[in-house]
Amino acid sequence: MSLLSESFLQRANNADAVDPLAPLAEKFYRREGVNYLLGNSLGPLSKASESSLLRVIEEWKTLGVRGWEAGAEPWFIWTEKLSAQIAQIVGAAPEEAVLANSLTVNLHQLLGTLFKPAGGRQKILTHELTFPSDRYALQGHLGMRGLDPVKNLVTVSSEDGLTLDEDVIIESMSDREVQMAVLPSVLYRSGQLLDLPLLTEAAHERGILIGFDLAHSVGVMPHQLSEWGVDFAFFCTYKFLNGGPGSVGGIYLNKRHFGKAPGLAGWFSAAPEKRFTGHEFLPDCGNALALQTGTPAILSLAPLEGALGITLEAGLEGIREKSLKMTQFLIDGLQNEMKGLGVAIATPLEPERRGGHVAILHDDAANLAKVLRESGVIVDFRAPNLIRIAPSPLFNRFVDCASALGQIKKILTTEGCLGLQGETALVP
Repeated sequence: MSLLSESFLQRANNADAVDPLAPLAEKFYRREGVNYLLGNSLGPLSKASESSLLRVIEEWKTLGVRGWEAGAEPWFIWTEKLSAQIAQIVGAAPEEAVLANSLTVNLHQLLGTLFKPAGGRQKILTHELTFPSDRYALQGHLGMRGLDPVKNLVTVSSEDGLTLDEDVIIESMSDREVQMAVLPSVLYRSGQLLDLPLLTEAAHERGILIGFDLAHSVGVMPHQLSEWGVDFAFFCTYKFLNGGPGSVGGIYLNKRHFGKAPGLAGWFSAAPEKRFTGHEFLPDCGNALALQTGTPAILSLAPLEGALGITLEAGLEGIREKSLKMTQFLIDGLQNEMKGLGVAIATPLEPERRGGHVAILHDDAANLAKVLRESGVIVDFRAPNLIRIAPSPLFNRFVDCASALGQIKKILTTEGCLGLQGETALVP
């Protein structure tokens, strides 16, 4: 029996009954007894992804090397087709997006291609809440260029340790030594959505190139990167795009930067007709495909083909609408059903400032997340006191969100349910 109010539970049922995306849940695999609410970490497996992966495995088995030309989707040019689809998802022209490498490698590629420290501009602007891998890449790249990774990295501070103030970011752009800004679309801990058009305009007014890490927004909301004038973006495809663990990363490059040789060159950076001939590197500079490096990861692209089809079928506007409704449902439940239980909300309450997940704070978050997982509710923990709940609009139902909230309330109202209070639980 749920500890949540009947009216709140009925609200979940009513929302599911009129959800236009509800039928899409049948396209995914669901494990009995598991309430999976972690679309911002690794999206669930769809039947279409399984099918496209098995097709490519069969091609490998039966065609061998001939798959590069004779596959149902010839492997040599498959990246181009899927990249055109990802361009629709990020609001770009087909030639402005490419699927290649991994998120962090793509950041290195973009830094090598676009960061040009000269004329007194030798700094990169970022923020103190950045995902560690992004910061490592920025520091490493500055060091590789012979620059001081501390002095040449301008770090925007956070007043509360959870969110960023766009005005503070823009104020930091007044540093005339900044050549490039690298920021997130959605902060990975709190789920705050930054105002990308505002920040892009402010950067360009100050002569700064700006790019965004879209890892926690791509696939769960619309983007209009070309319309906003963003210089570049990079992202993974295994979160809300459901491409599978370690699936191929993505790059957006505004066409005004076409013609620049890639910082990390490889044979797939070259013009197709030159990939097998000569020692002179002639990059494929007419599109973002030049930012590829080595051979496409065909077995990693395969499940993404099936996953992208579902996202495009649903439409980004509809996905965003449902995502906002689900996160609002979670917020309302936490505010109205959890009073006096030591739970606080770290995610901005305004819909326009919210990404696709809700972050909650609790003094014993580590053990709370551990007990939730043991009970079949899959969420994650971020030290020292934060839990993220990330429903996938394509996969999850409102009753899934209600069930998770009910389990949280049960744990917090049952004496001793958290076990050893205050000890650190290692939650992967």
